[in-house]
Amino acid sequence: MRRVFVALILSALLVSTAHAQKLNGSGATFPFPIYEKWFSEYNAAHPGVEIRYRPVGSGAGIRQVAAGVVDFGATDAPMTDYQLASARTRLLHIPALMGAVVPIFNVSGVSNLRFSGEVLADIYLGRISNWNDPRIAKDNPDESLPNRRILVVHRAEASGTSYIFTDYLSKVSSAWANGPGRDTAPNWPSRMGAVRNEGMARSVRATEGAIGYVELIYALQNHLEFGAVRNPAGNWVKASIEGIAAAAAGAKQLPADYRASITNAPGESAYPISSFTWLLVPVRSSDAAKGKLLKDLLTWIITTGQTQAQSLAYAPLPAPIAARVLATVGSLR
Repeated sequence: MRRVFVALILSALLVSTAHAQKLNGSGATFPFPIYEKWFSEYNAAHPGVEIRYRPVGSGAGIRQVAAGVVDFGATDAPMTDYQLASARTRLLHIPALMGAVVPIFNVSGVSNLRFSGEVLADIYLGRISNWNDPRIAKDNPDESLPNRRILVVHRAEASGTSYIFTDYLSKVSSAWANGPGRDTAPNWPSRMGAVRNEGMARSVRATEGAIGYVELIYALQNHLEFGAVRNPAGNWVKASIEGIAAAAAGAKQLPADYRASITNAPGESAYPISSFTWLLVPVRSSDAAKGKLLKDLLTWIITTGQTQAQSLAYAPLPAPIAARVLATVGSLR
């Protein structure tokens, strides 16, 4: 009798496993902390459902979803027209939320720095090489800056965070726009690369004199100093949820496909290196069950998920945009 009972239990477990629903995604590290929270909570609220996400960078996420290797992708750099046309199936950009890229630094005895866009560009171009350079000193008269070489760290892989950062630099510096330009993997003049946002945070934290750039939550979680950035109104703004929201409010109306930049947006309190981050999803899934699950997950993200964004220093979508996105999600098959 006991053997029969055990056999029945094993059979039930096998059936349950066989019918478990799974979605696999990959891409951006910029939103990974909130994605990790969202997918864990969605899994807990939906027994039998498993959402797996690999934070491999926006470039890899785009390639994998375009090839049909994963069920959804994630990126902080919108796909190009060519990438969209080359994908195996028609893909949509679904804005998930908004975040900020911040300039992080490790300079002993210095905790409050201001960076204009032009200075950031020239640091990354190698035109400003020391922390006590007159241009940095001019914007930071109350700081005692050391005569120490700036060690410039960039992302080593194709990165949406790099895209946001270089999108901003391209808007404020003609030298950057006509040089490395806006890209997920530009031709960096510096040689010190780090993989993923967490790798960048670790590199800067471990290197005296270093500067880098990460999504805001990575600076906060790693207790890294990050600078205020001058916005188009001439104000020095340190990244915050309010500053990100102000950047979205000051931007032009989003296009129908949601591929829009909000870096260097107007507004007195707008943080200038702000951005949307997108989930990349097929208009019509090849697997009807997965398509239904993905649609439900996206609906949950745009409703329940938005209420959790601020707990990890992201800004939720403005209500009018969230309403538009919900209607788009409703059209998925």
